[in-house]
Amino acid sequence: MPASAALLIDAFGRIRDSVHRVVDGLSAEQLAARPDDEGNSIAWLIWHLTRVQDDHLADAMDSEQLWTSEGWTTRFGLPFSAAATGYGQSSTEVGAVSGLPSDLLAGYHDAVCERTIGYLTDLGDDDLDRIVDRSWDPPVTLAVRLVSVLSDDLQHVGQAGFVRGMLGRR
Repeated sequence: MPASAALLIDAFGRIRDSVHRVVDGLSAEQLAARPDDEGNSIAWLIWHLTRVQDDHLADAMDSEQLWTSEGWTTRFGLPFSAAATGYGQSSTEVGAVSGLPSDLLAGYHDAVCERTIGYLTDLGDDDLDRIVDRSWDPPVTLAVRLVSVLSDDLQHVGQAGFVRGMLGRR
């Protein structure tokens, strides 16, 4: 396995571990708690970061998202279209991500992470140069897309950890 694939696998695995540290042991009410009326909840942050990873990796793999192919959209029962990833959502929509148990959030993330790692395992260094999105100038390579997903995931899991810390101060 190329060192680049091993590095990416390690990074996505660390995000999975962080997701579990953030959600494990919290009630649905705690997961839906928001720092203020406009803030993001842990549930929304974890759902969103997982949806973005699922969406972007499925696109790179030219396959269907696990959100729809494995019925996660039904299990979550959110009032959004199946295509929603959380990008650009209003405060009201953020608040609609509630009533979710931690094992559901972690389970969806685990499924997406396992698929991501499986994909990365077979990735060669030459694959990273493949163009995956021509709608940008310059076009987006697979390497840039993967780093973008990692960055987004790391930021959001960190935000979720911050909100969890705030819960302990209330």
